[in-house]
Amino acid sequence: MAKRVVTREALALEDRLVWLNRTSKVVKGGRRFGFAALVVVGDRQGIVGFGLGKAAEANIAIAKGVEAAKKNLYRIPLRRTTIPHTISVKYEATRLLLRPAAPGTGLIAGGAVRAILEVLGVQDVLAKVIGSSNPHNVVRATFKALLQLEDAASIAQRRGISLQKVFYGTYELTSSSTDNSGAQ
Repeated sequence: MAKRVVTREALALEDRLVWLNRTSKVVKGGRRFGFAALVVVGDRQGIVGFGLGKAAEANIAIAKGVEAAKKNLYRIPLRRTTIPHTISVKYEATRLLLRPAAPGTGLIAGGAVRAILEVLGVQDVLAKVIGSSNPHNVVRATFKALLQLEDAASIAQRRGISLQKVFYGTYELTSSSTDNSGAQ
């Protein structure tokens, strides 16, 4: 499972703007514009977070989003350059599928999912968003999926079994099971 990161002073975080929305309010003197910025930050080594900032100016909204994201960091278990296993989640009207890929495949994802996985440090993954492509829902669905990822060591520890049994189950490789003496 992903763990929340408490100390963030020593981290060199990279931020990425996922979405910037301009809103307007009609007042007596004309229109008042406001901005909402959805931002993700990460260190490209398994730590990632997201935040939303709102302000009257775009650059202030982005700065507020970055600060909010730095307060909301998680450590995600990775397996080399990909994720440990396939995961599918649903958040509101958005369905998201993340699948690990072989080294060299690349990051097959678009929009918000791509931005999150890039700052996370994932290089090889297949992603598909089904349903609503609203950036807020896609970001939350991606984080829901990432927070449910588990590495094999934590599964073995939770179950109280060896790491070997996690991969091979109760089936044990013996000479009799690999022997083809019963085959015709």
